[in-house]
Amino acid sequence: MRILVCSAYFESHRGGIEIVAGQLAREFGSLGHSVSWLASDASSPPSGTNAVGRAVPLRASNASERWLQIPQPIPGPSAFRIIKREVARADVVHLHDALYLVHLLALVLARWQGKPVVLTQHIAAIPYRNRVLRLMMRAMNQLLTRPMLGYADQVVFISRLTAKAFQDVNYRRPPEMIFNGVDTAVFRPARDATEKAQSRDRFQLAHHRPVALFVGRFVEKKGLDVLRRAAALGSDIDWVFAGWGGLDPTTWGLANVFVRSGLTQATLAPLYRASDVLVLPSTGEGLPLVLQEAMASGLACVLNAETAGADDRFDGLLDPVVLDPGDTLNNAAAVLQAVRGALARDRPEQGRQRFECMRAWYSWPAAAHHYQGIFERVIAERRLLRDGTARPVPAARVRS
Repeated sequence: MRILVCSAYFESHRGGIEIVAGQLAREFGSLGHSVSWLASDASSPPSGTNAVGRAVPLRASNASERWLQIPQPIPGPSAFRIIKREVARADVVHLHDALYLVHLLALVLARWQGKPVVLTQHIAAIPYRNRVLRLMMRAMNQLLTRPMLGYADQVVFISRLTAKAFQDVNYRRPPEMIFNGVDTAVFRPARDATEKAQSRDRFQLAHHRPVALFVGRFVEKKGLDVLRRAAALGSDIDWVFAGWGGLDPTTWGLANVFVRSGLTQATLAPLYRASDVLVLPSTGEGLPLVLQEAMASGLACVLNAETAGADDRFDGLLDPVVLDPGDTLNNAAAVLQAVRGALARDRPEQGRQRFECMRAWYSWPAAAHHYQGIFERVIAERRLLRDGTARPVPAARVRS
């Protein structure tokens, strides 16, 4: 089968959605399918041993992310022709998130050409502090995301939280739930104290101080303002930030704050093993990939209580914090208190339990097989429609 995967960026952008797109694309290839991956040229396509089928870079402007911290590449004049060509070549179009202009164009062209569309929705609304951005996000979800979810042949959610946010959409068929996988061969706890110490040496971190780790883009929705205050209050803890973005922690002037950038999965895994707790006070998430990676690495995880609701099975495995939008100082104090509590309570056997749960619950091959079944079904349905003998194909049961 010929699968066209569409995401806003390639995985070199280092955001969770595009990393998921790349992981699934590789799994589709390993199942014997022909994969083309279309994304904006604001990020470099994978190459060499990291290549994924055919990469199709799309000329686009990334000014909105550069100036407003909003990842919304604007397609150039050649976009229509290229997307039309790639949709025509495909048997099925797989979109990662609705809220992108390129994906709207791909959906319209796919419907015009009679090609089935599977839309994986990763996130819901992002509660920006800026009122204009907040209203813009709400309007775009109403005018763009919801209609696209309704037009797609099949919608897939990656968390219960995101599915609940769009439960009022009139879907063509019941949406399905497919959790992202996690590579537990890469992300695992440190074998012993020696390996943890070696990992700290690798990243030039002190052996005798606790390490709180943040992984992600340095943008508002990730809670960087809360973490800045928490790091200032928690001077006895080393706060490590792995990522990039406009809110650069190196400018905070805090001696206990360290930034590690340009890390890949292979180099990020030792940083998890060097750390004690993941801190993620973000909003508007689905099920963050970094949360799964950190738990597979055995870390205690302090995060927004909203995000902790992504999977009911998380009860007892996380340290959720109820955050009050706009109250940065109290939120920072609550996060710091939760971090201190996690550091005091956590034991190696709890880290091993988190790893075993991740290995049992989240599998990239299992996710890819589930998608393959969906692709086969929607292709068959479209074929019946073209032949004029369409009858509804029973929907697969929603599973987690």
